[in-house]
Amino acid sequence: MFPVICKIGPIDFPAYLVTVAIIAGTGIAVLFVMACLGRIKREVITTVLFWVLFLAVAAMILILTPITIYSYGLMLALAVVICTSMLVSEAGRKGIKADNILDLVFWTVVGGIVGARIFYILLNYQVFIDHPYEMIMIQKGGLAWQGGLIFGGMTGASLVKRRKLFLPKVLDLCAPYLALGQSIGRIGCFLNGCCYGKEVAGGVYFPVHDAYLHPTQLYLTAGLLMIFIVLKRYQESSTIPGLVFASYLILTSVLRFGVEFYRADHDIIFFGLSVFQFVSVGILLFAFGFAYVMLIKHSNPEDSL
Repeated sequence: MFPVICKIGPIDFPAYLVTVAIIAGTGIAVLFVMACLGRIKREVITTVLFWVLFLAVAAMILILTPITIYSYGLMLALAVVICTSMLVSEAGRKGIKADNILDLVFWTVVGGIVGARIFYILLNYQVFIDHPYEMIMIQKGGLAWQGGLIFGGMTGASLVKRRKLFLPKVLDLCAPYLALGQSIGRIGCFLNGCCYGKEVAGGVYFPVHDAYLHPTQLYLTAGLLMIFIVLKRYQESSTIPGLVFASYLILTSVLRFGVEFYRADHDIIFFGLSVFQFVSVGILLFAFGFAYVMLIKHSNPEDSL
């Protein structure tokens, strides 16, 4: 499809200063618009400053070397920016400091990407034995959601515990945006041509595979977007902590299990199922167990304080 969007750089120092000025100007414009809307708050200012500083520092790379913008990496970055901004805004309304959310997002994303890559490498180790340098080239695709969920969840839970926040409440807050982030990220998979489906008449033509295939990436994008909407509605009525997150695990596991039947990039191992379907079943069982524990614990109000 369109694995490479464009190539930028290298640039000289004056051009870097212009780039920083554009980034800063964009940040000021965002703050001005928010002020006009009467929504200027500390959380909004913190979020805008965070991204202005991050992009300004990241732009320094262009002085040293040209950068290739890959569709997969671009959509992954957009997912983080969009979901982080929405999450910080909602957290502020629920009394959670923006600093805690930004730290949580950063370490969860780092842990999630590392875990997703490790899991993907383990499942496709034969490819990486022949091409070991490909292990670090995540901009071209190759992240396994299940590994990201496990490693990212462990990293995020550790931070939440250190900050003495109520973990089920934070999980419920983040759950819809996990689904939204995945939905956006899958567009990157579609543009990159990875995570592809089986051949089918009337499917989408993928030049990289020279075939008409099930656009399984878009199936997941649409399904995860629906899950985001459902979870946002459920957030408004849920009174038992942890159940929104459990619902996220259940719905995403069922979705992935079903779409996997149309995928062509995974080997079948037992009973006509792929390894990702078995992992999805494991996550599904964990989700039901977690929901049961939350239900039992909530029956004693003193335990949920």
